[in-house]
Amino acid sequence: MTPCFAHDVLPGRRAGMLAGGLAVALGLMFCAAPVRGGDPPSDQDPAPGKTERAEPSSVKRVGWLVKITLPITGRTLLDIQRAVDRALENARLNKVRPVFIFEFHIPPNQDEFGRGSQFGAAYDLANFLSSDKLNRAGTVAYLPSSIRGHAVLVALACDEVIMAEDATIGDAGADSPVINETMLRAYREVANRRKTFPAEVALGLLDPKREVLEVRTEVSTEYILPAALEELRRQRAIEEKEVLIPVGESQLTGDQARKRGFVNYLASNRQEVAKALQLPPEAVQEDPSLGEAWRAVLVELKGPIHAEIVDQCQRMIRNAIDENDVNFVCLWIESPGGSPADSIRLANFLAFDLDPGKVRTVAYIPSEARSDAALVALACDQVVMHPRAVLGGPGAYEPSKREIEDASETIRKAIGPHKSRSWSLWAAMIDPDLGVYRSTHRTRVDDVAYFCDAELEEQPRPDEWRKGEPVTRPGVPFRASGDKAVEYRLANDTAGDFAQFKQRYGLQGDPALMEPDWADFLIDALASPGVAAILLMIGFVAMYAELHSPGIGIGGFLAAVCFLLFFWSRYLGGTAGWLEAILFLAGVSCLLLEVFVLPGFGVFGLGGGLLVLVSLILASQTFILPHNEYQFAQLQRSLLVIAGAAVGVIAAIVLLRRWLPRAPIFNRMMLQPMVEEEAESLDHREALVEYKHLVGTRGTTTTQLTPSGKARFGNRLVDVIAEGEVIQRGAEVEVVEVHGSRVVVEAVEGD
Repeated sequence: MTPCFAHDVLPGRRAGMLAGGLAVALGLMFCAAPVRGGDPPSDQDPAPGKTERAEPSSVKRVGWLVKITLPITGRTLLDIQRAVDRALENARLNKVRPVFIFEFHIPPNQDEFGRGSQFGAAYDLANFLSSDKLNRAGTVAYLPSSIRGHAVLVALACDEVIMAEDATIGDAGADSPVINETMLRAYREVANRRKTFPAEVALGLLDPKREVLEVRTEVSTEYILPAALEELRRQRAIEEKEVLIPVGESQLTGDQARKRGFVNYLASNRQEVAKALQLPPEAVQEDPSLGEAWRAVLVELKGPIHAEIVDQCQRMIRNAIDENDVNFVCLWIESPGGSPADSIRLANFLAFDLDPGKVRTVAYIPSEARSDAALVALACDQVVMHPRAVLGGPGAYEPSKREIEDASETIRKAIGPHKSRSWSLWAAMIDPDLGVYRSTHRTRVDDVAYFCDAELEEQPRPDEWRKGEPVTRPGVPFRASGDKAVEYRLANDTAGDFAQFKQRYGLQGDPALMEPDWADFLIDALASPGVAAILLMIGFVAMYAELHSPGIGIGGFLAAVCFLLFFWSRYLGGTAGWLEAILFLAGVSCLLLEVFVLPGFGVFGLGGGLLVLVSLILASQTFILPHNEYQFAQLQRSLLVIAGAAVGVIAAIVLLRRWLPRAPIFNRMMLQPMVEEEAESLDHREALVEYKHLVGTRGTTTTQLTPSGKARFGNRLVDVIAEGEVIQRGAEVEVVEVHGSRVVVEAVEGD
């Protein structure tokens, strides 16, 4: 049966509706909704009442994602207008047809589903989205989560609506104490203009006092108020009716709206949105500038990739964004690869640490980005290459099997889905044994994708894809030139030189080149293995000197400065955080407790030393336990630094004990050891002490014996040692042995 409520407004989309004959044409005059019936639509098929846009096959469609942050204000309208105008001009110059995907974004701290949108601002924005200016473009409202308030009016103004299955739309009048005629007319006007939602359903989403019925007649399915039911019954036979929107609810779920054809598709992420709109995922781009001029910087990634250059890139990008409010980062990559672990670390930074709604990242590859360097490029929002540049393939470093597995896992489960990219070819640049095939859609012959077997199985309907010829060779990492990378949808465009790159993005002048400053050089110097070992050596030697001198003097100050510089350089280098600093402080505290407060069996001493050692190792690397050759090598370097520092500390302590007490100025930092005559005199005096008469005598401990301490025997206070146990203060003890000045006691059990 022919639908009688047309959702599409573009010319050519109603062609199928005109072939119903005169009787159906008369019925169309009275209908307000599409026919229900038959099997429920699938998520990837157009909703009931929807037909595909009739477009010239030569016109390329490009997605343009624009975030609408709720609530909507007057500022929102200006931002959206600038972004749309800029995209339309871009589309005109490039002769493409833009499809605007307006993603309704609710900030994390907004728990009212976007409430608070101003009616006037929402109405003005709805008028703009449904104006003649946008007739040459497609408009899609994407609701990844529930929305309330007058933002609903803006969603109704789009050609199509895509929702998450569990999202809801409605309660549009939540911020208005009274639903007046002006609001009712506005919602009816916008609904009739776009015909995405029937007018009565749109009013039911606005006014909670309205009940909306879904009525199936012999001709069509209509949505009416209860008061209009009798009039409809007089005109045609009613087969079935039910309440679609009860009084007091005024909202629909994505699943409800999808089944009735109000919502075109259900999608839980941007990648599914792109598939629903038959756009390649990488064609859906977000413009963080919102129509304003780009504030661009250039960051170079040249030569082999290693930890230091990755740390440097991250610092420069963070500083540019935080200090200069940059919204465009061009990452100039000329690299043969190097360290897969560090490349993945930089790729994760670009993919997850930078907000694509605020900063656009573009990789520019004039010559090569081989092996793991390709992962960094593909983690950017867009990739532009020289036509003869190389992406992927063998590089400067041959990753181990474990490194290949780690990289593939990260690409497949983290970065690929987050960037809405197909991950098979991406992973094949690292994994030489991954087979990737050219696949075509069985019904949409122009829809081509490149899948390995695992990614093909992940598709919503794998059977709809026809597996073709392989594009990879067994045992050889995948590589592509700039021209081929565009064909494989790994790159967005090619540019013969940087001037063409700037022209493509409308950059005025050369972007500011971010270069390492004195702080970067200082951080790199302090983080180098040699300087790190020297800092640790000086720190521990200064601490040792302080422990042998009264009060807090120059030794304590120097030790604090050295350890502060060590952890500061490691923190800015990205390998240390609060955990490492806390472990180090806890270890030093345990050592001091062992020396000054709780001398005993060495538990605090051994535990404190172990905590210090662990903190220094963790502060020198980005992992806890090594899993591949690169990480084992990095762990080896960390241990060598600490071992070198330990050897230096031992040697320095030996020299200090011999030289420092006799130095003219520094002799006050350490107590001078006794000369031979003084030591002999002390031994003689101690030998004259006679405690044998105390054997069998009982006394009381004045300190805890752990195992040494003091005990009082009559009026005499004597240094004693407990035999094999810790004795508490105030306990009664008995002398059992005396060896010169060494008095051994044991606890007296109660009589």
